[in-house]
Amino acid sequence: MSRPAAWLSWSSGKDSAFSLAVLREQGEVDVVGLVTTVNAASDRVAMHAVRRELLEQQADAVGLPLRTVELPWPCPNERYESSMSELVTSAVAQGISVMAFGDLYLADIRAYRERQLQGSGLRPSFPLWGRDTTALAQEMVGSGLRARICCVNSAQLDAQFAGREFDAQLLRDLPDTVDHCGENGEFHTFASDGPGFRRPIMVRNGETVDQDGFIVTDLLPVPSGQLP
Repeated sequence: MSRPAAWLSWSSGKDSAFSLAVLREQGEVDVVGLVTTVNAASDRVAMHAVRRELLEQQADAVGLPLRTVELPWPCPNERYESSMSELVTSAVAQGISVMAFGDLYLADIRAYRERQLQGSGLRPSFPLWGRDTTALAQEMVGSGLRARICCVNSAQLDAQFAGREFDAQLLRDLPDTVDHCGENGEFHTFASDGPGFRRPIMVRNGETVDQDGFIVTDLLPVPSGQLP
């Protein structure tokens, strides 16, 4: 019997990358594509502000087709929900029966996703749900997953963390008030390597700017043959 086909909501960060690894290891669904919301005005991943070029390199590195949902900026909630409804309709028409998310423990976000998919023909899946995030962050690092902080909410975490590698030293340096996976929006990451990546993605830090309290480090692709 064939496994249910799934799309994975892909933010470009570590939680998405590790969710893919877990789903592939469990083998209960067949992940056949990635879905990412993109800020059409900046041509970057929504919230994470990662360049489209790097997003496309990720999809190639994990061997999956990428589907982007283009959103205006600012994006009214009605427009967001309309775009996502079109995505769901398209998914079902293509034989997709599962939509996976990398959420960890925020119950209101999970409930929202479940409501949006109710009766649609898509079953939501949360492969990392309920895990202890301190242990999970350590597991991510131990698995060989490599990521870099691309965005920091300066109301929750010092701006100097922007651009840092998500590694064992970072986990030791995070304040006790900050979730080690950044699940409360303290920081966002870009995953450059890890389980299931066919090759690493080389990046270097570009300019770091303050965008209304969000400290964003512009991650730049490193051309092949050059060191980051």
